[in-house]
Amino acid sequence: MKNTLYLLILIPLLLFSCEMIPEASFYADTDSPVVGEAVYFTNESINADRFEWDFGDNTFSDDPNPVHAYNGTGTYMVTLTAFSRARLSDKAYLEINVLIPTLLEIEVLEYYDEYPVEGASVRLYPTLTDWDNETNMISEGITDASGKTVFSGLGSYVYYVDVWEANHNNYTLRDEDVGFIRTDQIRPNEINRFLAYVDYTGTKGDGKRDRSVKIVRMDRKAGKK
Repeated sequence: MKNTLYLLILIPLLLFSCEMIPEASFYADTDSPVVGEAVYFTNESINADRFEWDFGDNTFSDDPNPVHAYNGTGTYMVTLTAFSRARLSDKAYLEINVLIPTLLEIEVLEYYDEYPVEGASVRLYPTLTDWDNETNMISEGITDASGKTVFSGLGSYVYYVDVWEANHNNYTLRDEDVGFIRTDQIRPNEINRFLAYVDYTGTKGDGKRDRSVKIVRMDRKAGKK
């Protein structure tokens, strides 16, 4: 009788001791994403069958391998809690530093009266030769009512800015001083700004880009701006 009682007590203890303790573990494809960038989390936990994720920005998930994007910059602590069938748990942590995207804001103004030019096509080229030949364009944007357009995802390089609108362009300015069309080297994870001056050409032409449509002014130098 004593042996039977002993076994009845021992068997649950043995079963409980056989329950494997979970070990939480994970990694992310990046720990320095930019705002809005998808972060892919890979779960490497063992001895667990249920998971709870806390991304540190008041959002949560129970997916084993979630994907998450942050809407604001800052440092966030991601916590993974792994649970076993017996409700045992373990936690793992990873710090995510969310950065501002690399942006280039270009503002287009008429040179003399400095009014904004809406609806201007703004193209970026990697070299002056590409600008001259209209080859290897990196990107194109259209200015809004305030004369601005914004580019994102650019590399940390210098860019050459081609601006054209039916009555405005920066082609004469390029001939006067290349500094009118050349940006500084783009600083990563910052808002970079460039002021692109244009001339009023006084003609609508045929509505197409035409490098021959320029305005000639001999009474200014690039240094006046």
